[in-house]
Amino acid sequence: MKKGFKLFTIAALAAFSLNLQAQEKKFFTPEDASYNNRAVYAKRPNQLKWVGNSNNYMQVKDNQIVTITAGKAKETTLLNLDQLNGFNNQANLDSLRRMPNLTWMNDNEAYFYAMGKGNINLNVMNLKAKSVKNVTSVPMNSENQTVCEATQMVAYTVENNLFVANGDKQIQITNNPEGTIAGQSVHRNEFAIEGGIFWSPDGSQLAYYSMDESMVTDYPLVDITERIATEKAIKYPMAGMASHHVTLHIYNMATGKEIVIKTGEPAEQYLTAITWNPDNKRVYIGVLNRGQNDLKFNEYSAVSGDFIQTIFEDKDDQFVEPTGPAYFLPGNTDQFIWKAQRDGYYHLYLYSISKKTVKQLTKGDFVVTDFCGFSNDGKNIYYRSTEVSPLERHFYVQNLKSGKITKITKEHGTHDVTPSADGKYFIDAYTSTDVPFNVDLQDANGKFVKRLHEAENPIKDYNIGTTEIGQLKSEDGQTLYTRLIKPYNFDASKKYPVIVYVYGGPHAQLITDEWLAGAGIYLNYLAQEGFVVFTLDNRGSADRGEAFEQCIHRQCGQLEMRDQMVGIEYLKTLPFVDADRIGSDGWSYGGFMSTSLKINHPEVFKVSVAGGPVLDWKYYEIMYGERYMDTPQENPEGYELTSLENKTDKLEGKLLMIHCTTDPVVMWQHSLVFVENCIHNGKQLDYFVYPGHDHNVQGPDRAHLITKITQYFKDNL
Repeated sequence: MKKGFKLFTIAALAAFSLNLQAQEKKFFTPEDASYNNRAVYAKRPNQLKWVGNSNNYMQVKDNQIVTITAGKAKETTLLNLDQLNGFNNQANLDSLRRMPNLTWMNDNEAYFYAMGKGNINLNVMNLKAKSVKNVTSVPMNSENQTVCEATQMVAYTVENNLFVANGDKQIQITNNPEGTIAGQSVHRNEFAIEGGIFWSPDGSQLAYYSMDESMVTDYPLVDITERIATEKAIKYPMAGMASHHVTLHIYNMATGKEIVIKTGEPAEQYLTAITWNPDNKRVYIGVLNRGQNDLKFNEYSAVSGDFIQTIFEDKDDQFVEPTGPAYFLPGNTDQFIWKAQRDGYYHLYLYSISKKTVKQLTKGDFVVTDFCGFSNDGKNIYYRSTEVSPLERHFYVQNLKSGKITKITKEHGTHDVTPSADGKYFIDAYTSTDVPFNVDLQDANGKFVKRLHEAENPIKDYNIGTTEIGQLKSEDGQTLYTRLIKPYNFDASKKYPVIVYVYGGPHAQLITDEWLAGAGIYLNYLAQEGFVVFTLDNRGSADRGEAFEQCIHRQCGQLEMRDQMVGIEYLKTLPFVDADRIGSDGWSYGGFMSTSLKINHPEVFKVSVAGGPVLDWKYYEIMYGERYMDTPQENPEGYELTSLENKTDKLEGKLLMIHCTTDPVVMWQHSLVFVENCIHNGKQLDYFVYPGHDHNVQGPDRAHLITKITQYFKDNL
């Protein structure tokens, strides 16, 4: 009796302990789901990188730089913050509160930015000399700072003009009239354009974009922070209307003289893939026509600006989209690597300018997503691709002479790899469905050497459901990847409402072999609140090849919806899905898709939420809009077919539309016209705005957005 009682007590205590542990599990909050709680994201090492050209890698720990030689175990303190501040004090520079972000120029020297007195200093640290030197500074209000490592000069912009900081001098390169912008990203950041400043390799010349927007229509944004609201106009070139004109200028730092590259007419064209030849005498531009179906990669004189020759020309019935500059082999002024989609997938090509030859380096039914550089001797190239799976990104080394390819990364997932200068070792940072974030050291054969960092599961103490990745088939036989998240307390005997989270547009892939399968905290928060959350990457989404991505041309949203309905048919086969309670949620292109699904399939989607939605492509900008839809003049049927503003008479059920009032990407006009047409057609919808936010709601206010969306589904789905 006593023995049995004892056993019962132990069992009861064990059960009570398990229940207590379950009760102590945390629940995600809207703040967690809105990027405002760092604790729910995997910790990453601070400045884990190679030191110059050596095989030593560094990391910042407790405000000190520690280094380890690859393949060795001993950790050495290279420098601590007190020592660095000692160097600063000797140079009459302000002390630092934390170790700055270092960019290594060689094994002993690294530069970093630091706040000065009314400016931002560029300082160079020299370990051998145990010193810090202020080489130049830029104003506090400067932007687009671009360092020339050969000279330590810094090009930067203030408002619409370009300057260069050279020692104590601030050289003004441009003095532009209203409507002209220098040194900034152009063409609305399309065509892999990320900046507008391009130093020549030796730093003697500075190439920069100049963009004349005077012919582009002003678009009014309203600033309500003043008692009397003011207009803040931006230049917004809508599809089929006048576009800005871009030129490439080259400024000679020694003479102060400037030339304009003679890219010719028409002025409405796109200048992409800016590349210097290592000889500092020639520059290359990918000149893309406004129709975006003909790209000429041209060579020009950097001395006179004259056209020299067209190296190659790429044409496509749908569109050509350059993805980056050319990459010249180290120490070679004749050969370069180019990434292009010519056989149905993005692959790498080796060009010789003098021999006018081209060799395809990679081949197969997969996408090379990134060209990652060369070994220092130029014998090997590095790249990432989807060869293993469209959901994964692996890193490869290819020998240019033999063609031999070595796969460096082994673990499944998404890898970001940094090679040492000699290519003998690789720092492999990766994440996967079961790895929050690891960093491994690999050798040149892809052999594991050492784990450098292993993040703990940051959400192990949270109530979280299961996530499943699956596959379906589109009508033309293409594989469609899916992700299904179940609530943490899932009961297979119950019926659950479903939220279909959708983006569906180009340049995005929602389902990946990454932590949480790419879903993030927000979708897991929705699942925690009692919903099954489903996502399908339809045709048109990224990194699946030409046939998969370009089939949406001139008819955005149509094939994407048909693929999403394949997902709906699958959901209806699941015994735990309540087919009468299916909703959709998306932002931007996803807002377009969510609204499209709601209007075209009201019998399926009981409740929809659409944020920042494109509702008529004629209101969208030229570079992106015309790539996928052509102009309204060229494709009136496509614009009519895809417009949602002219289909509000079909709206049924509950729709919450959300827009930010100063959105410079999807203009507020989209949803306002939609609301106006709903009123004319006697259709009710729910509408909410976020004043002063741009294309999405960021910062502390994002928790409000997530609460709003979640409660809308709870109340109506």
